[in-house]
Amino acid sequence: MKALKYLNSFLLKYWKKLLIGLVITISARVFSLFMPSYINESIQVIEQYFRNEISQAEAKQMLLLDIGIIVGTTLIAAILTFLMRQYIINVSRYIEYDLKNTIYDHYQILSSSFYKKNRVGDLMNRISEDVSQVRMYAGPAIMYGLQTLTLFVILIPLMFLKAPKLALYTVLPFPLLSFLIYRISRLIHVRSTAVQTYLSTLSTFTQERFSGIAIVKAYYLEQKIDQDMQALAEEGKQTAMDLAKINAWFFPLMLLLIGASNIIVMYVGGRMYLDGSIDSVGLIAEFILYVNMLTWPVTVVGWLTSIIQRAEASQERINDFLQIQPEINDDLADTQPPIQGDIEFKNVSYKYPDTGIQALKNVNLKIRSGETVALMGKTGGGKSTVIDLITRLIEPQEGTVLVDGVSISNYFLTELRTSMGVVPQDSFLFSDTIENNIRFGKLNATEKEIKTAAQLADVHQNILDFPKGYQTLLGERGISLSGGQKQRVSIARAMIKEPQIFLFDDCLSAVDTETEEVILGNIKNQSKEKTTLIVSHRMATVKHADRILVLEEGEIVQEGTHNELIATPGFYQDLYKEQLNG
Repeated sequence: MKALKYLNSFLLKYWKKLLIGLVITISARVFSLFMPSYINESIQVIEQYFRNEISQAEAKQMLLLDIGIIVGTTLIAAILTFLMRQYIINVSRYIEYDLKNTIYDHYQILSSSFYKKNRVGDLMNRISEDVSQVRMYAGPAIMYGLQTLTLFVILIPLMFLKAPKLALYTVLPFPLLSFLIYRISRLIHVRSTAVQTYLSTLSTFTQERFSGIAIVKAYYLEQKIDQDMQALAEEGKQTAMDLAKINAWFFPLMLLLIGASNIIVMYVGGRMYLDGSIDSVGLIAEFILYVNMLTWPVTVVGWLTSIIQRAEASQERINDFLQIQPEINDDLADTQPPIQGDIEFKNVSYKYPDTGIQALKNVNLKIRSGETVALMGKTGGGKSTVIDLITRLIEPQEGTVLVDGVSISNYFLTELRTSMGVVPQDSFLFSDTIENNIRFGKLNATEKEIKTAAQLADVHQNILDFPKGYQTLLGERGISLSGGQKQRVSIARAMIKEPQIFLFDDCLSAVDTETEEVILGNIKNQSKEKTTLIVSHRMATVKHADRILVLEEGEIVQEGTHNELIATPGFYQDLYKEQLNG
């Protein structure tokens, strides 16, 4: 139950509704206890009639009164039970809503390194399947737990007040039941954790295969994927069966023990009636009804145990993520003047912790506000790392990155990233309309601004060619568009933002040269007095930059204008000759 303590703050938030639910639960149980007592009384009336102690008219009147009380109290108990569900089950839905928002908000503040270490399918499973298991604890488990506890607290003392000896024999199987529940619940917890872990693995497997369905089909891997899925399904079946085998013990054991209680009531009660210890057979009938009223609460103990163990296993998995703190935060941030666009690297080094690759080595560079600088170099030279450092998606292990002479760690992340328009190497688009994908850059953008941005990215006419134009709904990751169209929509998304700093990471690799010239011209006009950093492998993309930097194995090995570098032996001159001849 330790992991479930996290939910206490949510339960306290809705304590008024839970309190009302508790009062209604107690009231419903009290009204449900009228029926056995009045059935006992009705049987006594019949006995009195057959012993000629009362007349037929008196017996009829008394029986009608008893029946009226039984029907009335049963109806009241039913109405109160309905209200109880409305209060307590609704609270579980509120907690589910709050918990999902809490997890999602936490996901958003975690650093990018977190997402490199964890799979999307697992993250999705924790915010869906695991939260659903926790909701069962916050709703049905609490509701039925309160019902069971209330019934035991009221009914057991009542039974001892009416017939202590008979009550003692009736509850004899209950300690054995509690012991069995304790032993089995420990096994359920272990196997529930295994089931939840398997579901995360399954979610990850299916999500990755569906996302990469084009590769699967292109390489004719359907049979291999099918075999992998069968193996995974077999593992899931075995894991689920291990849990089901333990759960299967609960109901038979409880029904056996409840049946034993009924036999004990009839045997002991019958002996007591024969020797005169009890006055009426009605008391035996009343106790049999009590035992049967206890059947569901006692039976539900096993189900509740299973729910609680599943919920604890799921909450443990949720807590594992919620306890992770973002590596990049606003701890050192303070209010700063509006960003102008000066960027400086001072002795910056960065090594990727998961691979050990040294991306940057003691890099020093300065980009003035309003300047256009291009980065070139071989694949893996550290170009994208520079952009990740500027946007503070990662932190340098050595050195400092400054914006306007201030360390970027002294800016609030919102302020820093709002001032930047980034077009990443992977032109990610959401499963939404083209219009909304562009609007992500500026949420309050007008239709005119969206079309202007699309024109600047030279994608406006392509969009109009679609039957639904800007309202065209894209597939997952923008799969409906070509590579070049995706890149241009991503550029439009950055252009509409009108930031102080533009960061373009090899974002024109999928467009033709003519289109590239148009877009670069528009970017140049749009980015006047704004800082622009362009990463590319193509000479045509970078030749108009104010300065060009060449990165090789994490170090700046060349710097200058296009004309200066083509006249200097080195990587840039070699690339120029290669592309010229090509």
